[in-house]
Amino acid sequence: MSPESSATPRNPITQKPVVYTLPGTDAVTVRRDIEYHVADSGPLTLDLYQPPDATRGERRPAVVFVSGFSDVGAQKVIGCRFKEMESSISWARLAAASGLAAIVYANGTDPAADARALLGYVRDHAASLGVDEKRIGLWACSGHVPNALSLLMEDRARVACAAFCYGFMLDAGGSTIVADASTTYRFVNPCAGKSVADVPRGTPLFVVRAGRDEFPRLNETIDGFVAAALAANLPMTVVNYAGGSHAFDIVDDSDASREVVKQILAFLRGHLRRGV
Repeated sequence: MSPESSATPRNPITQKPVVYTLPGTDAVTVRRDIEYHVADSGPLTLDLYQPPDATRGERRPAVVFVSGFSDVGAQKVIGCRFKEMESSISWARLAAASGLAAIVYANGTDPAADARALLGYVRDHAASLGVDEKRIGLWACSGHVPNALSLLMEDRARVACAAFCYGFMLDAGGSTIVADASTTYRFVNPCAGKSVADVPRGTPLFVVRAGRDEFPRLNETIDGFVAAALAANLPMTVVNYAGGSHAFDIVDDSDASREVVKQILAFLRGHLRRGV
C-alpha cells in the first residue's frame, strides 16, 4: 500500500527530514521496492540507496536502518510505512552521500522475523545489490532499538557496527521499563530476558543519549546499558546530547543537533569503510 492509497492522512512527523544535509544527497541513486520476503501480510520490499560514484559490480559497505514497529500498524496510525518517512529517506541519502549503501525496508506483522529475513536476503543477494556482506552496520532509534539490539545479539560477529539513537535499550535488574514501553507504544522487544552479556564483545557501538528526552524513564535504560557495557569493556562511543530532545535529528534544527548527526555518520563511515 502506498502512502497515497492509505486511508490515514500522513502525520506531520512523517514529513520531517533530518536537520543536516550533505553535498551529493540529491545525486544518490535509489532502487525502490526490491522484494526480499513474503510474509503473512504479503510481499515485503526494501529500498536501496547507493552513493553517486558507485560503479557497476562494486560492493559498498552498507547500513541497514532497522524498524521495530509493524508497518501494518504504522500505516493506520501515521499514514505511511517506515521506509516512506522523510526521516528514513534523508538518513539513507546521508549514508549514501557518505560513501555507504543504505537500506530501508517495509515489514509486516512480525518486525523481528522480517528484520532477520531482510538481513538474510541482503547477505544472500549482496552481489546483485552491490553490497559488501562482510561490512554491514545497523542504525536504529527510539522504539526501533530493541529489534536492532536483538539482531546484533543473534548475528554475533557478523554485524560490523551499530549506532543507537535515543532508544529504549534493555531491561535489567528486574526493571520493566522497556517491556512496559513496548506494550504501550507497540514496538517489538525481542531482547526480553537478555543482558549486555549477550552483546558481542568486538562490535563497535555508538550510543546517543538525549538529555531532555520526553519519554519517561527511557534514559534510565540507556544509562544502565552504558554502565554495564563499560564494565564489560565493550568498544563503545557515548554521546550525551545534554540539550537534546527525543527525535532531535528531525525536530531540533540546531547546530548542536547537526553536530551529533555528523558524529553518527563519521562513526558508521569510519568503521564500515575501514580497510576499503
